[in-house]
Amino acid sequence: MLYHLSYGPVWLWMVRGMRTAMSDEAIEDREKAQQAEDEAADGPAVPQEGDAGEHSGEGHGHPDKSAKRTEEKPKPSRAEVSNYEIVEHWFKDAAERLELPDDVAAVFRSSYREVQVQIPVRLSDDRIHVFSGYRVQHNGARGPYKGGIRFHPEVDLDEVRALAELMTWKTAIVNIPYGGAKGGVNCDPSKLEPHEVQSIARSFMDKIEKVLGPQRDIPAPDVGTNAQVMAWLMDEYGKLHGHTPACVTGKPIALEGSFGREAATGRGVVQVFTEAASEEDLDPGDVTFVMQGFGNVGAWAARLMQELGARMVGVADADGAVASAGGIDAEKLAEHVRDGGTVGEFDSGADEIDPEDLVALECDVFIPAALGGMLHADNADRMRCRMIVEGANSPTTPRADEILIEKGVRIVPDVLANAGGVIVSYFEWVQNLQHFRWGEDEVNEKLGEIMRRAYRQVTDRAQENGTPMRPAAYELGIERVVEAASTRGYI
Repeated sequence: MLYHLSYGPVWLWMVRGMRTAMSDEAIEDREKAQQAEDEAADGPAVPQEGDAGEHSGEGHGHPDKSAKRTEEKPKPSRAEVSNYEIVEHWFKDAAERLELPDDVAAVFRSSYREVQVQIPVRLSDDRIHVFSGYRVQHNGARGPYKGGIRFHPEVDLDEVRALAELMTWKTAIVNIPYGGAKGGVNCDPSKLEPHEVQSIARSFMDKIEKVLGPQRDIPAPDVGTNAQVMAWLMDEYGKLHGHTPACVTGKPIALEGSFGREAATGRGVVQVFTEAASEEDLDPGDVTFVMQGFGNVGAWAARLMQELGARMVGVADADGAVASAGGIDAEKLAEHVRDGGTVGEFDSGADEIDPEDLVALECDVFIPAALGGMLHADNADRMRCRMIVEGANSPTTPRADEILIEKGVRIVPDVLANAGGVIVSYFEWVQNLQHFRWGEDEVNEKLGEIMRRAYRQVTDRAQENGTPMRPAAYELGIERVVEAASTRGYI
């Protein structure tokens, strides 16, 4: 059963530029496309990039349309196929191989609860900007809902649905006792003052706290949020419920955050890379790599790869890209970014390149650590790497995945590769419930144990089935969630 909760009206005002409802012809075209897909006998159709899907985001809320204070810079291209369509493709593919009955599959194709709220905030331009906030709880059969909160102008219900479902399978694949959830607000923190971000965060928590809690749903940082945002969320939750550090994870150390949490996602990426490298006859200390995205995940993964002896030959962020065959110092670049700089402004002797050409750089390992859909049908064939380790969520579209597998590229999928963050969030939650703290070495050691075990289980399944790692990972995760839901009597 699908529950939809909304605290307060969402559509109290209309804005110029709002997308219009779909025409009858568009609806008919989509229905025909869906019917053709359903009638296909040879497995799930690959979503066609450029076609809007069933959950394309229409009617799910719109970005803030208030006057912007800066102009957008050109960004690298992303696939027009949605995150939801990507996740649903892999779910349908795995469900068919598992021979999951249609009625059972229908339970896991939809979310248990979806919350959409209005967040009106007066910004420093003295205008009220109205943002939309979302929290989607996909499935909680294996434990409390768990998933990050992202602040990004492109956030919509479609994206949050997809990421919540992805978290359900991810937590099951690495076998930690959580369900899957995700949240977000369609604001751009890079264009906001810190006090404005704080106002948005507190207002969001105030409106969704009824469905959160240490034994119900525990948010964490994601794109555009960090430990400071988690501190504000914890404080706002505490106003109503008392001091409750376990209500969010990814907090500052001073507020019972866990040692090792900040680096956890990037560290997990590197840990599974080292496992995969041995199977590809690669020496982790003698490889070249390209980093697409230099936020928290990308910066930590790059530095940890460099500690192994690997050489970063290309890197990009939202504002530009650089390349150097001789290598780019990840530690110095991270320091430059911490001081407010961008990749394109980094004075390292590297050549500035078009972000579109980053994928074409020759390297041993390519690590997408930006947004979803960055590797797609139009650029996958340009890639010249032996391995992809996905630090971002859904960075590779199904069509790009096909192209890369045909080229012989080994892909360590997102549902496994970037699970380090939620694993150490689990550790933080456990420590908070006990009001007891582990040392950083212990955290990193326990993280490595779980990542390596999950990697072996996924590769064993892939070898048994004769499939790449991604289908095997989805099968493993879905099996565990279905077993839990069935055992509880939910299905």
